[in-house]
Amino acid sequence: MSETRTVVIERDFEHAPEKLWRALTQPALIEDWLMRNDFVPELGHKFTLRGDWGGVLDCEVLALEPITRLAYSWNFANDDPAYALESVVTFTLTPSATGTRLRVEQTGFRPDQKAAYGGAHAGWKGFMEKLEAVVARA
Repeated sequence: MSETRTVVIERDFEHAPEKLWRALTQPALIEDWLMRNDFVPELGHKFTLRGDWGGVLDCEVLALEPITRLAYSWNFANDDPAYALESVVTFTLTPSATGTRLRVEQTGFRPDQKAAYGGAHAGWKGFMEKLEAVVARA
């Protein structure tokens, strides 16, 4: 088995876990901070995420623990193996004194996927900025 890398981003939000959970599981809100989607919060549900850049991610809900943890596969098919990706994204919500700490982990980057790994690291930081704006107004 080959070694894989994981992107981890943590951010504190001044909002209750329930408010963040809605933004992570309601399709209209997901579209506002992440991508267009046909997400349904049901274990085993297969869905797609569609990026503005034209890419399509094939996903499946792998874990669903309301207001605590959500995980889904995040698979991108590409003719170039350096960009084809089979990974898992996990969102973990932990109540804090000021709101919620959100931990996002994306696992499954092969050592030869330096560009995809770097892109995911920068991308999740950007997604968290958008998520903050969505949660603040939702």
